[in-house]
Amino acid sequence: MALRETDLIPIYQHLHQIPELGLEEHETQAYLLSLIAKMPQDLLTIKKVPAVDTAILVKVSGRKHDYRIGYRTDIDGLPVTEATGLPFASTHPGKMHACGHDIHMSVALGILSYFAENQPATDMIFIFQPAEENASGGMRLYQSGALSGDWLPDEIFAFHDNPDLPAGAIGCRMGTLFAGTCEIHAHLTGKSGHAAFPHNANDMVVAGSALVQQLQTIVSRNVDPIQSGVVTLGHFTAGTIGNVIAGEAQIDGTIRALTQDMNEHIQRRVRTIVEGIALAYDCNIDLDLHQGGYYPVENNDQITADFIDYMQTDDDVNFIETRPAMTGEDFGYLIHQIPGTMFWLGVDSPYSLHSEHMVPHTSAIMAGVDAMTGYLTHRNALVK
Repeated sequence: MALRETDLIPIYQHLHQIPELGLEEHETQAYLLSLIAKMPQDLLTIKKVPAVDTAILVKVSGRKHDYRIGYRTDIDGLPVTEATGLPFASTHPGKMHACGHDIHMSVALGILSYFAENQPATDMIFIFQPAEENASGGMRLYQSGALSGDWLPDEIFAFHDNPDLPAGAIGCRMGTLFAGTCEIHAHLTGKSGHAAFPHNANDMVVAGSALVQQLQTIVSRNVDPIQSGVVTLGHFTAGTIGNVIAGEAQIDGTIRALTQDMNEHIQRRVRTIVEGIALAYDCNIDLDLHQGGYYPVENNDQITADFIDYMQTDDDVNFIETRPAMTGEDFGYLIHQIPGTMFWLGVDSPYSLHSEHMVPHTSAIMAGVDAMTGYLTHRNALVK
C-alpha cells in the first residue's frame, strides 16, 4: 500500500535524526534504500552511482518508454547545531536538517510509493541527490553520466520547503524562482611594514578597501535597474596589529542574479575591477569566482504554465503565486540541462531556513504528496 501520513511522519522524524553533510550521506542512503525495498518492486529499477556514491536513482517503468518524467529530491543536511528541543532532534552532533531536506525526502518517498503501485503512462526517474548545500551535487550527478540514455528525464520537477507559506500550500511562478549564485574569493598580496614608514610598504587594507568600494558600484552602475543583482562581501580580514601595515588581505563574498546572463555579466565586472585595483595599487590579487552548479532556477515556460494551471484549478490545493528569491539551489544546474519546474511547499515556521530552531509543520508532507501525485498523473496523461 502506498505510504500515507501515518507512515511518512515517522519516516520524516527518523530522517530528521540522522542528518549528514554533502557526499557523506551513507546512513541516509541506507535508510532510503531500506524503505524503497519495501515497496512493490515489479515496476522499479534501482541504480547506484559510483562517481557520486551516496546518490540513488529509481526508475518506475511506465506503460510506454519513449518519454521520461524526472522528480528530484536532495538528501543532505547542514553543519548546524540543532536547538529545537524536539524529541526526535538530530542525533548527529553539529548537524541538522535545518533546510528541510528531511521533508523533501519524505514527500519524494510518498510520491514514489504511489507510482510503484499505480503504473504511470510513461517512465519516471526519481533522483535522490546528495550535496545540494555545499558541493554542487546536481552538477556532479549529471556530469557523472548517470543521467543518460534511458535514465535521462525529458522534463524534471522538484520543490523546496518554504517556512513563510502556509503548511501544505504550493507556491510557484513563471520565470526564475531562485537566483544563481557565485562565490567571490580574493586574496590580496602587497608588502607589510612599519606603520611609521608607509612609503616602504604596500598596504592591503587600503587596496582591499578600494576593492570593496568599487565592487559595490557594480549593481548600482552596471546592472539594469529593471533587472536584479546582488554583490555582497561578507568577509574582510587583514593585518595583525594597529602599528603594522598589512601586506595581505582576504575578501570573500557572493554574487546573486536571477538569470545566468546577468550572473556572468557581474562576474566579468568583478574581474575587470580586480584587474584595475591590482594595477592601481601595485599589488597581486588572486581571484577565485566559483559558481559550480548553482545556476538560476529558471522554470520552463510551457511546463510551468501547465503546472500553475493544474494547481490553481485543483480545489484541494492552496496555490500561491510567489516572487523570485535570491537564495540559491543547485537544481538550477539540472533545470538548465533538462526543462522543468521547481516550486515551493509551505511548511509554516516562524524560523527561517538554516535556522537552528527551524521546525516545519508535518501536515505539509501529505499535502505535497497528494498535490504531486495528482499533478504527475495529469502530466503523464499529457505526454503518453
